[in-house]
Amino acid sequence: MAPTLATISINSNTWDVKNFVVNEGHGVKGLADMGIQTLPKQYIQPLEERITSSDVVVDEEQCIPVIDLSNWNDTKVDNMICNAAEKWGFFQIVNHGIPIKVFENVKDATHRFFALSAQEKNKYSKDYSCTNNVRFGTSFTPQAEKALEWKDYLSLFYVSDEEASALWPPACRDEALEFMKKTELVIKRLMESLMKGLNVKEIDEDRESLLMGSKRINLNYYPKCPNPELTVGVGRHSDVSTLTILLQDNIGGLYVKKLGNETWLPVPPISGALVINIGDALQILSNGRYKSIEHRVIANGSNNRVSVPIFVNPKPNDVIGPLQEVLESGEKAVYKQVLYSDYVKHFFRKAHDGKDTVDFAKI
Repeated sequence: MAPTLATISINSNTWDVKNFVVNEGHGVKGLADMGIQTLPKQYIQPLEERITSSDVVVDEEQCIPVIDLSNWNDTKVDNMICNAAEKWGFFQIVNHGIPIKVFENVKDATHRFFALSAQEKNKYSKDYSCTNNVRFGTSFTPQAEKALEWKDYLSLFYVSDEEASALWPPACRDEALEFMKKTELVIKRLMESLMKGLNVKEIDEDRESLLMGSKRINLNYYPKCPNPELTVGVGRHSDVSTLTILLQDNIGGLYVKKLGNETWLPVPPISGALVINIGDALQILSNGRYKSIEHRVIANGSNNRVSVPIFVNPKPNDVIGPLQEVLESGEKAVYKQVLYSDYVKHFFRKAHDGKDTVDFAKI
């Protein structure tokens, strides 16, 4: 039985918060649902890791680019995508052709999954899930973190429609699959534009595997937090993907670091837009021309928030390194050849640490 708020206030020194949240599967939603008024000490971040919306000055000229995809055949669109990948590492896309209803459905499904009981959600946790491809969890890597992050998640690695139908949670399975399927054409077109900027003329079967051979969709849930200024929803990191396709809700909370300085910029929610960011794998493949950028998520003191990222990745057994076309002009390789699964394992065995993971691949 979950402890009550009254019990916690009386026995706060003896109650094992981490066991309740991580091992018993209640997550931070379980804490929030009890109505706690003070953030548990396990979630208090060091001063240098905290960020609140009041710390950031919003300058309209410093917002990440918003790219209109209504005319894919215009070479200006290719140029804008490549420029955003080089100068920002993040951009938003509008008029991409994906129905808004698909977005609403997957956001509703995310709320529906996290409204399930802890017992039901815990069936998909590391200890109980029947497959490594379906994982319910909280924070990022609790066993390696000095301070936990205020987030719960469901991570779904796509193998086939048949496996998804059999193993993904029924509360969100159809909507997550639909969102992933509807983004396929957009992902392919974005990758084609980005490859043009690297002098890759055609994405053949081998290149398709390397650039987008596997996908993972996450459903993220950020409950209302009693002391949002003391913690983070997600700590500083860059993604290990080639591309990440992110659906935000209308609440916001995503911040990215501007290239060249320490400024953190908000990524404002735009109705119908998707946020696109370059991952470490594409930075390595482009020999550093395209940039994966540090980003983080603040905690919210007023609302429950959800987001749904799709991580587009190489296949685990692919080897990533600077593409031949990038080095043809005599450019010196900055990165070595690395087995992608080794790179990912390195990322997940430690806490979020900004851009440090990419050093694993440097020569």
